[in-house]
Amino acid sequence: MIFTRAIAVIVLLAAAIHSAAVTPEEAARLKTELTPFGAEKAGNKEGTIPAWDGGYTKVPPGYQSGQPRPDPFADEKPRLTITAQNMNQYADQLSDGVKALLQRFPTYRLDVYPTHRTAAAPQWVYNNTFKNATRARLTNNGLALEGAQGGIAFPIPKNGKEAMWNHLFPWTGEASVIDVQIYVVTAGRKPVLTFESTSEGQYPYYYQDSTPELLGNIYWFLKSSITAPPYLTGEKILTISQLKQGRQGVQSWQYLLGQRRVRRAPNFEYDTPSFATSGINFFDEYHLFDGALDRYDWKLVGKKEMFVPYNTSQDPRVKRVDELLRPYHLNPDRVRWELHRVWVVEATLAPGKRHVMPKRRLYLDEDTWQALLSDSWDSNGQLWHVGQTLPFLAQEVPAVLNLPFVLYDFLKGAYAIFNQQPYRVAIRQPEEYFSPAALTAEGIR
Repeated sequence: MIFTRAIAVIVLLAAAIHSAAVTPEEAARLKTELTPFGAEKAGNKEGTIPAWDGGYTKVPPGYQSGQPRPDPFADEKPRLTITAQNMNQYADQLSDGVKALLQRFPTYRLDVYPTHRTAAAPQWVYNNTFKNATRARLTNNGLALEGAQGGIAFPIPKNGKEAMWNHLFPWTGEASVIDVQIYVVTAGRKPVLTFESTSEGQYPYYYQDSTPELLGNIYWFLKSSITAPPYLTGEKILTISQLKQGRQGVQSWQYLLGQRRVRRAPNFEYDTPSFATSGINFFDEYHLFDGALDRYDWKLVGKKEMFVPYNTSQDPRVKRVDELLRPYHLNPDRVRWELHRVWVVEATLAPGKRHVMPKRRLYLDEDTWQALLSDSWDSNGQLWHVGQTLPFLAQEVPAVLNLPFVLYDFLKGAYAIFNQQPYRVAIRQPEEYFSPAALTAEGIR
């Protein structure tokens, strides 16, 4: 009898690990007090965070995706400015990384503007999110996703892994083209262009005409054609991310110009230093976190109001290095901060695993599930890496996209900016376009 009960307990625990769907009654909240993505629809009691009213979807007449984006809030002025002198008044609404930047650099500040909840998505994405709430589940100890398609996987998350899967699979459109420029500002205080490419992304998970049964095993395709530095110009990188193996199921290939051949690429994952930033960031820090979840235990701490970058202007001047980059940090004039509610997720190194950053904390936007801030500590408990995204409004998608993003390395005294713009909506390509064979053919031409 005792043995039978033990087996029953094990089965129930396994079911809890592998099944995370909410009840239909819980899912119904997505059509009442919650937004379709699971955020609180109401504003805060102080009125400094407004209610969500559907987001911002007004596309200016004649606007084409990829053109300089008009700023719908260009005439607004900051409602307050936070510096090292007054930061203690707002300490509970500032991340450890932001407070450290304010303390380290007298020229650093936060210009806080009125909050606008601009996040939006097409109705079919909302419909799929509602369905995912009762059908999505994690398997393989939370490292693989099944049953979800075309929307946020866990709009009402119950644990940290579910929240992180939402961050890993946000709504950013079906297909896109992005021009990537990466600059590193080193201890010499001079910005250096370390990497440039045109990146084409396609997301089978977000095909409008798909279903969980038709989805297969591919989350996204990404093909990057490198245009700088000169010794890499002409090379290409293809990355395919799989679903059922979790984000561990990532495969990459490189077209090597000197050899005129396609080779399997080394593992672009975990704490491998990125060649694109001369080692300032690790591969799992793209978009503040990217990759498999297996190195950490993930805790959903809760939700709180925080000052975060949001609704960044896509003024063409932001592309100019002298307008955006300063010797120690980004130009505060070019970063718009707002008060938003975020989910706080903490990652601590899992037993038996290794990573050079044993503790990390991410702040996920309640309206999009994309990480807006990140703090990471070294093995001595010292704050090491501080990340920030600069989300902008792409009303033609519609979506709020967490691009560009910046990463500060306090130990090296340097930072890297991933200046990914313009974003252009792309036409969906046949999936054969994202294959090693196609990569070979393009390179030989």
